[in-house]
Amino acid sequence: MTPEQAKIVQNARKYADERAKGYREQALKLYPWICGRCAREFNHANLRELTVHHRDHNHDNNPQDGSNWELLCLYCHDNEHQKQIEAVYGGSAGTTGPAAATHNPFANLKERMNKK
Repeated sequence: MTPEQAKIVQNARKYADERAKGYREQALKLYPWICGRCAREFNHANLRELTVHHRDHNHDNNPQDGSNWELLCLYCHDNEHQKQIEAVYGGSAGTTGPAAATHNPFANLKERMNKK
């Protein structure tokens, strides 16, 4: 990585951290420290595992009333983003994965049972 690229990455990380701290701190003041999906409760000891999810997936959309945020635990947050990825790519197999199964093992079951 060139020095210029390293500087760009460093600045991007710094900006992301500052942005995240701003809306994270606001969300933690607005909402109870409970995951919005699984209802797991958090305290100061495990608060780092509670994340702020942007409902519209736009991290720059941070209204002061918190209407675009919800608090999710790490696991539920990952699951939420996985659901979005699967929706975009047509399900968990994706568009480039194997084709749907077409074989039906029970197709001629009635005929097989009548052969006895």
